[in-house]
Amino acid sequence: MKAESALNESEGNQPSSGINPNLAEKIKTSRRREVVVENLFQRLLQGDKPALSQGITLVENNHPRHQEKAAQLVEKCLPHANRSIRIGITGVPGVGKSTFIESFGSYLADKGKKVAVLAVDPTSTISGGSILGDKTRMETLVNHKNAYIRPSASGDSLGGVAKKTRETIILCEAAGFDTLLIETVGVGQSETTVHSMTDFFLLLKLAGAGDELQGIKRGIMEMADAIVINKADGDNRKPAKRAQAEFRRALHLYPAKESRWSPKVLLCSAYYNEGIEEIWELISDFEKKLKENGHFSRKRQEQNKFWLLQTINEHLKSRFYQHPEMKKLLPQQLTALEKNKTTPFEAAAFLLEKYRSL
Repeated sequence: MKAESALNESEGNQPSSGINPNLAEKIKTSRRREVVVENLFQRLLQGDKPALSQGITLVENNHPRHQEKAAQLVEKCLPHANRSIRIGITGVPGVGKSTFIESFGSYLADKGKKVAVLAVDPTSTISGGSILGDKTRMETLVNHKNAYIRPSASGDSLGGVAKKTRETIILCEAAGFDTLLIETVGVGQSETTVHSMTDFFLLLKLAGAGDELQGIKRGIMEMADAIVINKADGDNRKPAKRAQAEFRRALHLYPAKESRWSPKVLLCSAYYNEGIEEIWELISDFEKKLKENGHFSRKRQEQNKFWLLQTINEHLKSRFYQHPEMKKLLPQQLTALEKNKTTPFEAAAFLLEKYRSL
């Protein structure tokens, strides 16, 4: 029988690597994650829509492991971002936002623009579903090779949803989308949030909507870079022209914008694709003027500072509420509050002091 060489090792007697098995497994897992993120990133750079959807799903997932991978992906995409015009679109329900986005987005996509449609709003507290159900109605745009539509990230915190949308913007830009349409629904804080992450803010209006809405929308009108009166067709044409004149007069009462841009009021009929080209020409003019006077880049820098502070706030808030001790103490303080054994201020001071000492 042939003698075994002393250099041969019998099975089952493998030499020890000297590395803790648990640590070795963690290193392997970390390397696998890096490979997955790198693969996703490379596909995303090539404009692969399934990879973009996968990346956004990663960003929206709140699991710590997925958040770690999402952070790596966003970091890789950052050098390829900031190459788009970000357009915020708002207006009350019924103003025709989905029809307008379908018409406007299709016009841009036909011109060769790469259009991504995103939404900013917390999940519906009634149905628990995404508010942007319009995707099913944008049949032409959703099937266009140059377009991508993504409903809003689910979650009950507007700050959380907005943070995810900010990261989604970075992924879309890295994937080559040069025109982002960011929609918000309803009246309130979400409009302010969209304004804080876009370059151009477009307010859709209807003729004869009534003065009761104008008071609510006053702050939104101040933020608007353009007001577009939709459904200006047929019998609505004359009332729309009157509304256009009224809004023009109203805009003169607002202080001049820091950007030195004078907001315009336009008419359109998204249903009949009328006035869409003029709106795009206005936005292009806006972009050109603000890039020339330096305000375009200054605004984005200010937005980045704002989102740095917002991210810190969200992170601190999340850590507070997710802490096991706070999960126990908070219900106790809420019960004490119901029984008038404490005040909101005393309870808050108590919880914060406890959190600081942990």
